[in-house]
Amino acid sequence: MRIAILSDVHSNLEALNAVVEHATSQGADQWWCLGDIVGYGADPDAVVDQVRKLGAVTVAGNHDWAACGLISTRQFNRHAAQAADWTSKHLSADNTAWLAALPLVERREGALLVHATPSAPSEWHYCMMIEDALEEMDAFTEAQCFIGHSHYPGAFEKEGEDIRYTRAAEIRLRQGRKYLVNVGSVGQPRDGDPRAAYALFEPGQGLLRHVRVTYDVETAQKKILAAGLPPFLASRLAAGD
Repeated sequence: MRIAILSDVHSNLEALNAVVEHATSQGADQWWCLGDIVGYGADPDAVVDQVRKLGAVTVAGNHDWAACGLISTRQFNRHAAQAADWTSKHLSADNTAWLAALPLVERREGALLVHATPSAPSEWHYCMMIEDALEEMDAFTEAQCFIGHSHYPGAFEKEGEDIRYTRAAEIRLRQGRKYLVNVGSVGQPRDGDPRAAYALFEPGQGLLRHVRVTYDVETAQKKILAAGLPPFLASRLAAGD
């Protein structure tokens, strides 16, 4: 079993298509999606269609909820709020209903799936520091928890009372240890690398790989500008920030 784990696609069809093609070539036979399927980019309907076509086990992200009117955008920055409003007007009724019905948490193959944090899935907190991870690892009993939200791939590993952080491309998941893994962002990476990010998980082998894939950034940028979305949302794709 080889599972492709995606997060934070953010309506970027070019990035999603590149990741699906790559993961398929790597033998992925299952798909998990950690939310924020929409927001920021110019292809919300097509991206939701693709995720649904994959049959991905999917949880909701804050941008998904915002596009459905389930949460306010008052806590969003102005670019994100503008994009959420635009997205809500460019989703089909069927896809809007599908997003609104997504759960906040799923459990599969002994792993917990959540967009933001396991301790408070609906509060949309970030987990980027050791101190954050220490608290979050007490909030789940599974051996692995997979998250997104920060757009920054990496993994926290806990053994006893010791915790460490790694951005290694390949991680051996060892018995008796807990892992909190951010799989990064397909559609809007923010770690200085503009390539789309996703993870390949092989639970039977105890193996996790962080993967980066080049995609057609220029086309994604042109679509954002043509849609009248904030130009910053286009320019940041090339910088990966």
